[in-house]
Amino acid sequence: MDTSETMPTPPGSKRLIVHRHSIAVRLSHWLNVLCMTILLFSGLQIFNAHPALYWGPYGADNDPSVLSMRAVEGGDTTRGITRIGSLSFDTTGVLGVSDVDGQPTERGFPAWITLPSYQDLATGRRWHFFFAWLFVINGVAYLAYGLISRHFRRDLLPKAAELTPTNLGHEIADHARLRFPKGEKARNYNTLQKLAYLTVIFVALPLMIATGLTMSPGFDAFAPWLIDVFGGRQSARTIHFIAASGLIAFVVIHVAMVLVSGLFNNMRSMITGGYAIDSRPEPAVKKDFAS
Repeated sequence: MDTSETMPTPPGSKRLIVHRHSIAVRLSHWLNVLCMTILLFSGLQIFNAHPALYWGPYGADNDPSVLSMRAVEGGDTTRGITRIGSLSFDTTGVLGVSDVDGQPTERGFPAWITLPSYQDLATGRRWHFFFAWLFVINGVAYLAYGLISRHFRRDLLPKAAELTPTNLGHEIADHARLRFPKGEKARNYNTLQKLAYLTVIFVALPLMIATGLTMSPGFDAFAPWLIDVFGGRQSARTIHFIAASGLIAFVVIHVAMVLVSGLFNNMRSMITGGYAIDSRPEPAVKKDFAS
């Protein structure tokens, strides 16, 4: 975010257009959107080759899984059963069993959300690996920009006063009521945004990348200690799935906040850099004091 510039506005306008995002942030953002979309769809294609997660160095059909999606035959019907630990759920039509050409077919995730839509592990791996490396290169470039330009320190690092329980409580309450910063406060990220972005950038994404590399036999030959760090290749696969699920949850919340806080204004700021704020001073709050 770069708030050092102000764009011209029509005479008498009450709205001020500020330069909110640098071109480096905008380019990396949209490249991330592309990469994460392809990685999600192709990753689910890879998961479908063996729709179960394990903990430890090994995983096979007879080992207990922490999560599984499978088909169960019962008379003339086929049901999809998703199991998480000791809990089982009937997810027929969505997970475990879904319709393919009008026929119930065993597959972890349905065809409409995998790349390619038909079961093809080799093609899914090629898509996944290409965009994974593109994602990593984009991330390294963004980190370099953030350090050189002081973007992280200036825009993302919360100040001590922002981390007080009182301030965090107010921001959580305001978000729950869909009340967002206005005027000068809208120039910068709020504390919840800063904490969320820092967690994604420095925790979730590195964890997902590291566990992804751990699942690569070729990279394990270069850095065999990675397998020990994550307790085995199957544990790394499970952590990779959890980290990816967390990123999906972040994206869903992020998109929801973009929609409710002003779709056009937010999209414009991430395409052109221009973000409109209300330049009028906030009205004073009238207080009554008991005599």
